[in-house]
Amino acid sequence: MASERELGPTLQLDFGKLAKVAACGQALIPVAVQHVDTKEVLIIAYVNQLALEHTLRTGNATFWSTSRNELWEKGATSGDVLRVIEIRVNCEQNSLLYLVRPLGKGACHVKKPDGTPYMSCFYRRLRNNVLEPVE
Repeated sequence: MASERELGPTLQLDFGKLAKVAACGQALIPVAVQHVDTKEVLIIAYVNQLALEHTLRTGNATFWSTSRNELWEKGATSGDVLRVIEIRVNCEQNSLLYLVRPLGKGACHVKKPDGTPYMSCFYRRLRNNVLEPVE
């Protein structure tokens, strides 16, 4: 079930997220995930060596879940697989960009009122200090 933070209009930024990432006990780097065709940013996640190797082996975007502290193959349970078309590495080799083609209905775990997932986790914009849906 989605939380007030995930669906509500009030800005509640999680400034403690990187501390949680550091505390999970894994050596991680961030990965931005972008739709290869539309260029829309779908999610920001984290990978460790295991998640990257799994991604390379299967061709499906796989991350390290910092909340569950386990390997997370996107779409393994929901069917909303992100097929990796290309992987880019930044200049300092401390972050990645996955260019993907979504094979399901969306990339976000949060659902719209009709029950389908949002295509991107960036489904709201901040306007006049209030979060509103992006159409």
